[in-house]
Amino acid sequence: MEFRYLGNSGLKISEITYGNWLTHGSQVENDVASQCVRAALDAGITTFDTADTYANTAAETVLGEALKGERRQSLEIFTKVYWPTGPKGHNDTGLSRKHILESIDGSLDRLQTDYVDLYQAHRYDHETPLEETMQAFADVVRQGKALYIGVSEWNAEQIRAGAALAKELGFQLISNQPQYSMLWRVIEGEVVPASKQLGLSQIVWSPIAQGVLTGKYKPGQPLPEGSRATDEKGGADMIKRFMRDEVLEAVQRLQPVADEAGLTLAQLAIAWTLQNENVASAIVGASRPEQVTDNVKASGVTLDADALAAIDAALGDIPERDVTKTVSPATRVA
Repeated sequence: MEFRYLGNSGLKISEITYGNWLTHGSQVENDVASQCVRAALDAGITTFDTADTYANTAAETVLGEALKGERRQSLEIFTKVYWPTGPKGHNDTGLSRKHILESIDGSLDRLQTDYVDLYQAHRYDHETPLEETMQAFADVVRQGKALYIGVSEWNAEQIRAGAALAKELGFQLISNQPQYSMLWRVIEGEVVPASKQLGLSQIVWSPIAQGVLTGKYKPGQPLPEGSRATDEKGGADMIKRFMRDEVLEAVQRLQPVADEAGLTLAQLAIAWTLQNENVASAIVGASRPEQVTDNVKASGVTLDADALAAIDAALGDIPERDVTKTVSPATRVA
């Protein structure tokens, strides 16, 4: 496992982060989830990402239980706040001072830890003054409940405004967690340049595009049984944007590139995201331990210029690059 600094900070994280969105507390049983976490630890992963909203707090509980007994100082545990939790009342969502300060305590309790290494704003909250949000984050840091602060799916303008306020309040934003893959490149135009200037790294989610970049979905063929595309708990909704024949055909054209590099398609996809110097880590999830063991092999891989060019040629104009696709809800969803 290779490690990279997170933003302009002294914190190092593993190039592969284990994330439990759509799995722990929902898709897989708790004992299998624990096996996946063990596989991640055995593979050298030290960084774990979750959020209070995943499975309505159950994912944090499962992760906390799975990591119990591990040396806390050897781990980097990340969680997030914004989306509705609990009974989803009128103050159970957003980035108000009330919701942030109550949410961090709930997350720490479920994760069985005194602090998280990174606390992230899961989206931008248009209904709370940014000053209120950033002051609350500053207080969370000063209370020792979070060591660092990051954001997720903020656009370049929002990142700039947040970073400026953080600096005034005596801390800094060090990361953004966006969707990023060969097929979804919307951060490249504005978010990455702004982040480089301000000292933030990307911790990217869905590097294999919800499983599409594994090549298991074939154009014109039935969906594999038990796959993300058949998951009615949310997975199918997330993946449908990529389930077009022209996309699936383009993915099949990547197979010779992966073969030449000695990688699986999934490893190629993850390694591709790590070629971006602003990416500190790629988040991978798993419903089986062997998926973790396989995907972690993307760490430390260097794709040469010919491979990168071949990837672009295979995909053509399929990748989404529209910078306006980085967007947070205009109003809170309870």
